[in-house]
Amino acid sequence: MPTPSTTAAAPDDSARAAIAMTPATAPATAPDATTRRTRAIAAGALLALVALGLAWELWLAPTGGRTWAIKVLPLALGIAGVLKYRLRTYRWLSLLVWLYVAEGVVRATTERMPSTALAALQGVLGLLLFGACAAHVRWRLKRGAQLRAAAAAREDVR
Repeated sequence: MPTPSTTAAAPDDSARAAIAMTPATAPATAPDATTRRTRAIAAGALLALVALGLAWELWLAPTGGRTWAIKVLPLALGIAGVLKYRLRTYRWLSLLVWLYVAEGVVRATTERMPSTALAALQGVLGLLLFGACAAHVRWRLKRGAQLRAAAAAREDVR
């Protein structure tokens, strides 16, 4: 008895070429200098926020049973996406980071040293991460529109 895979007609070369050229499979352009710079700032600030959160809750000024160190888990989930230039990660991270900025501001104004300094640092790192994510998203969208316009102009010439 023939299997479905042996009875199906094999796609011809033109169908293979069309599949190979779809936007989902087309190779992405190499990141430019601005994209690499904003990624480096975002990755540095993100890693620093994760390290600060862990150090703060585990060693520097632990609160309670040290279980609050789990609060950095959502940030840690974004590390891979930032390092892989995933635009969606930059978008949700720019929204998530405001929780950490707010915590930093509240704790900087209500707690005693050393938590005050750590909280202020968390707020500054959060603002830096937000700025880098916002700049990265804005630049990538602008650059993508420029590349699409250039490709459309090349197609019009043909």
